[in-house]
Amino acid sequence: MLKNKVAVVTGGTRGIGFATVEKFLENNAKVILLGSKKESVDKALNKLKEKGYEADGFYPSLTNINEVKETFDKIVKKYGKIDILVNNAGMSAMDKIYDYNEEDFYKIIDLNVNAVFNCSRAVVEHMKENNGGVILNTSSMVSIYGQPSGCGYPASKFAVNGLTKSLARELGKDNIRVNAVAPGVTLTDMMKDVPDSVIEPIIKSIPLGRIGTPEDIANAFLFLASDMASYITGVILSVDGAARS
Repeated sequence: MLKNKVAVVTGGTRGIGFATVEKFLENNAKVILLGSKKESVDKALNKLKEKGYEADGFYPSLTNINEVKETFDKIVKKYGKIDILVNNAGMSAMDKIYDYNEEDFYKIIDLNVNAVFNCSRAVVEHMKENNGGVILNTSSMVSIYGQPSGCGYPASKFAVNGLTKSLARELGKDNIRVNAVAPGVTLTDMMKDVPDSVIEPIIKSIPLGRIGTPEDIANAFLFLASDMASYITGVILSVDGAARS
């Protein structure tokens, strides 16, 4: 589905990002994963190599637009283009407003919003020169419903939705599609540490009767990245088993 495409995935060393990298490689894309540090990038690349895949990796600070631009320029110089950008890197928090530290709030906004802008800003000119491309953002079900605590995370994902819809309208004329996937509760490493007593009530609230997997989300990214979604832009695609908060 992605033959001859060059894809960049931020937050690609684990969880949903790593599953998306793997899914894109399965579908014949050339994939460059971005991580927060060299050790995590090397570990992810070695894991892929053990599975028979070849990928590339970098570790720029996504909140530094100059580092992002330099990295994307290197990728374009090496691979000739960037067809797909997946803005997946992010962080969460559950602090109550009474305890919320403003510095922690700013960190969430910086990575979850500013980094999405930085990467999108850095890639659009390359995509325009290449007659188009696809930008995909990781949103969340809490961008639609909010959450009972940790207001910084849903606030950042509401912003991601706004960027997605606005950029879709702005960049359509340049043949650049922009969409987002809003996962529900997903079985990442963080969720594996949550006790069954917490997980079971969550599962009962989901009509499909299970928690999502990283592959469920990666499949949605694959579809939206492919030409099968060539007339889809400005969409926030919920992948949550019909869970409703």
